[in-house]
Amino acid sequence: MAGKYSTDEDVLTKKKAKTKKPRLYKVIFHNDDYTTMEFVVWVLESIFHKSPAESAAIMLHVHNRGSGVAGVYTHEVAETKVEQTLKLAREEGHPLMVTMEPE
Repeated sequence: MAGKYSTDEDVLTKKKAKTKKPRLYKVIFHNDDYTTMEFVVWVLESIFHKSPAESAAIMLHVHNRGSGVAGVYTHEVAETKVEQTLKLAREEGHPLMVTMEPE
């Protein structure tokens, strides 16, 4: 027999198709001079479900280095988190920039 089955003496086995893991995307916060640190921490806690300590650490990293990763997700999840964050930022009058890029 040929195709998706192979033989090993008298035993017939089926070959399993390998599934690819979905590509992951980093959600990146970019520093600006207007968005408050408190707002960034709040977003990280509420949308990204980070602890207060982790949220503060990410916010300080972004503040000191210019950008920082808030999390790594599948494309759909990353896209949703970026959209939710930008919507909240605009509603609150903040120019916060959040982007996503492949890991």
